[in-house]
Amino acid sequence: MKNNEDTSTSDTNLGRRNLLKSAFVGGVVAAAMPGLARENIFHSLNRPVAPSDLDEITLAELQSGLKSGKFTARSIAEVYLKRIAEIDKRGPAVNSMIELNPDALEIADSLDREMKEKGPRGPMHGIPVVIKDNISTADKMLTTAGSLALVGSKPPEDSFVVRQLRKSGAVILGKTNLSEWANIRSSHSTSGWSGRGGLTRNPYALDRNTSGSSSGSAVAASANLSSLAIGTETDGSIVSPSSINGVVGIKPTVGLVSRTGIIPISHSQDTAGPIARSVRDAAILLGAMVGVDPRDKASRASKGKFHSDYTRFLDADGLEGARIGVVRGYFGFLPKVDEVIDGAIDAMRKKGAVIIDPVEFKTLAKWGDAEETVLAYELKADMNKYLATLGPNQPMHTLADLIRFDDEHKTTEMLYFGQDFFLKAEACGPLTDMKYIAAREKCIRLTRKEGIDAVMTRYNLDALVAPTDSPGWMTDLILGDHSIGGSSSAAAVAGYPDITVPAGFIFGLPVGISFFGRAWSEPKLIKLAYAFEQATKARRAPKFLPTADLKV
Repeated sequence: MKNNEDTSTSDTNLGRRNLLKSAFVGGVVAAAMPGLARENIFHSLNRPVAPSDLDEITLAELQSGLKSGKFTARSIAEVYLKRIAEIDKRGPAVNSMIELNPDALEIADSLDREMKEKGPRGPMHGIPVVIKDNISTADKMLTTAGSLALVGSKPPEDSFVVRQLRKSGAVILGKTNLSEWANIRSSHSTSGWSGRGGLTRNPYALDRNTSGSSSGSAVAASANLSSLAIGTETDGSIVSPSSINGVVGIKPTVGLVSRTGIIPISHSQDTAGPIARSVRDAAILLGAMVGVDPRDKASRASKGKFHSDYTRFLDADGLEGARIGVVRGYFGFLPKVDEVIDGAIDAMRKKGAVIIDPVEFKTLAKWGDAEETVLAYELKADMNKYLATLGPNQPMHTLADLIRFDDEHKTTEMLYFGQDFFLKAEACGPLTDMKYIAAREKCIRLTRKEGIDAVMTRYNLDALVAPTDSPGWMTDLILGDHSIGGSSSAAAVAGYPDITVPAGFIFGLPVGISFFGRAWSEPKLIKLAYAFEQATKARRAPKFLPTADLKV
């Protein structure tokens, strides 16, 4: 979870909750030997990175290669596994993967046989995907949210998202590292670090932070360690790391993608979403993830609103005549970011967009305290509910058990930061408390009726835009995160969609632009984001520099 609607202490710290050393298949060593997560985090910074045969390859190119016989699902998976061994665990050691799927190659072989006998299931057939380690799989991999407290726990079944991926023919290559517990444990955390996985590094400048909490997913996609990745977001956890690591991230409307089987923070704001190197590839992955899940109340509302193929909304001329509102209230935290986003707005104007600049967002940044209250109450209720699904024979049954575990394992779990937000959540009462009910009503009113919906109606808009986040800041395990801005909060608290696309660079560090709007407006936002991407082609692959080049 990441919430950075302003730079006050409480909101910025809450914000970094945007909410490996396992160099082997299975990841059990990292789980059993947490000291590995603490070995010199900035080693191996100067080793050159050789190119991979699949660098920057698109899904269309992979699909064509599978069809022609140039590739097999196994050969693709093998290239990515080799790449992970070379640069995730050695060389620059970006440390994006917390665990590899020991059955990945066997699954790929099975899909190759199926391809020969029956043809492809669809565009995801044989395509590797990595998923965040808070998304349950009922296989040989663990699901821990990066915490040693859940090492050894085995979810009884796949999450709905994983079932959808398997049905599509995707090869789940492994689990990605994350900000532990999706960055909700502490208000003073360092994004990209977990007790089980250690620290994930930014592939553009290895001493810079990845943001989070979907740190490993964004880095894996950007560093060409997988064709696609999946993250989760409560507030900023998809769009912020995607922006800071130079990739596309889609945070869907809450309910478009089922949350069943995903370790939760907040049923009001949680969602999974795709991360990829292009809008087209992210759209393909989104289509494989959606579907009505009767077990997720929010998902039922997606009936008649989701699409199995979002590529039909891709239109290189999609900005022509589109009315785009610029939320200047999210600007001003760094002049160089404003320059990049103003350039992006000019590019949209040249492609025929009608730019309304600025739009007045009267309620902006007025819901921070209410959001924090909602997250505290829902964390306790939702975490207890999730842990109960793991069965009676596992040691962690409640949030109180997790707190106790951390206290008993301070030298591994709380080496760098504590668990003040866990404690705050544990002190909350039931969801029938008037304090919670009033806070949730305030969030809905200020971000929806008087917020995004009001602004878009007043100006007759197709989308709102703003800078997604700052460039990556220097990682600091002592003082925690140093984020200074961002725009995720309005869409996150409203439960509305938000798409970030690479917009440019500051000293070689990526900066993204966010397109957000009304509930269920993914088709329109994908259309606009794709048109912008095609007009600018801003993404550049990372160079794994030891530090940012301040001369460029």
